[in-house]
Amino acid sequence: MKTGEIAALQKEYLMPTYAPGIALVEGSGASVWDAEGNEYLDFVSGIAVTNIGHCHPKMIHAIQDQVETLVHVSNLYYNEKQPLLAKALAERSSLPGAKCFFCNSGAEANEGLIKLARLWGSEHGKYEVITMRQSFHGRTLATLTATGQEKVQIGFGPLPEGFVYANFNDLQSVEDSISSKTAAVLVEALQGEGGVIPANPEFLSGLRKLCDEKGILLLCDEVQCGMGRTGKWFGFQSYDLQPDAFSLAKGLGNGFPIGAIVAGSTLADIFQPGHHATTFGGTPLACSAALAVIDVIDSEELLANTMMMGAYFVEGLCDIAQKHKKWIAEVRGLGLLLGLVLDVPSAALQKKLQEKGMLALATAGNTLRLLPPLNVSQEEIEQALQLIGEACEELHEEMAALSPNPCQCGMGE
Repeated sequence: MKTGEIAALQKEYLMPTYAPGIALVEGSGASVWDAEGNEYLDFVSGIAVTNIGHCHPKMIHAIQDQVETLVHVSNLYYNEKQPLLAKALAERSSLPGAKCFFCNSGAEANEGLIKLARLWGSEHGKYEVITMRQSFHGRTLATLTATGQEKVQIGFGPLPEGFVYANFNDLQSVEDSISSKTAAVLVEALQGEGGVIPANPEFLSGLRKLCDEKGILLLCDEVQCGMGRTGKWFGFQSYDLQPDAFSLAKGLGNGFPIGAIVAGSTLADIFQPGHHATTFGGTPLACSAALAVIDVIDSEELLANTMMMGAYFVEGLCDIAQKHKKWIAEVRGLGLLLGLVLDVPSAALQKKLQEKGMLALATAGNTLRLLPPLNVSQEEIEQALQLIGEACEELHEEMAALSPNPCQCGMGE
């Protein structure tokens, strides 16, 4: 089918929760193709999901082999792939006594974190979770309430109780939000949906100290910045931080649905039979996919590549920002989770790039989010920089034509 046919079918039979513009039908590495055969450089990566690129041979083989062996048995029985994956994640987390719980998505993982914190604090009447404004934690009723953005909550009231919002990178704001009911602080090492805003090192280290002093938990949402995206296995490791537990999803399965909670010794045995469960979490198939992802990141040294290509990308983006400093404010991010922050809406730049054959994300109104796969090559980064540079030049000219007076458009020459 061509794009028009797919769009018509979707309009008739799917709820209109998204408004896609192109129909993607094939992918390989950092490239995807639409229904008309047009190629795109994919710097969305399924929103930080396809961290090892599209259709990696090792992942394909792992899934094929497992499909021919055993797909699903439920958690009423052992399956060997689940503890193997748990061991791999626990060892890479460096959390003492770490244990895992597997689910199917980031929202489920964060929902589980919230339940874990409440169960831990229930004996002492602690149930509140402090989250950050501009955070994003999911779309279930609990996780959209945990999300510190009113726009995702409108129309879904009454919202669950037990969530308090503080300002990101503002330790005093968090401290002022703590009460006798506080069970945990939930934080992202880098706010992706909030505009690609990295945490300040002193903020996260201060949070750890504050949580220890107050006897509350520190939880990290690693759904977007985990699995190598920042150049470390997990984003909090970029800050030498040790949370009590953290959530994973997205890049864990490289497109195969899987989520996880990884908890250190304080929380590792809080969940007991009957407290939490899942039908599909941690199937042999899902765990095989995730084990292949870890193998690729290790064997192809993608953490090192993420740091190297991230630095190279940032250098090129800074050159572009300098050239258009009247309307590009800054470049920020970690590893290969980067944002080009504009003084104008970012949707126009996203659209121009798509027309030129590159996919990126407009987020938080004024930020272009860039999420190439972790095995991206220098040549692909250079291609992206060329396309971004061209798109920025065209956008600059169009804005100047609309507002020839520099004072009106804020651009000048």
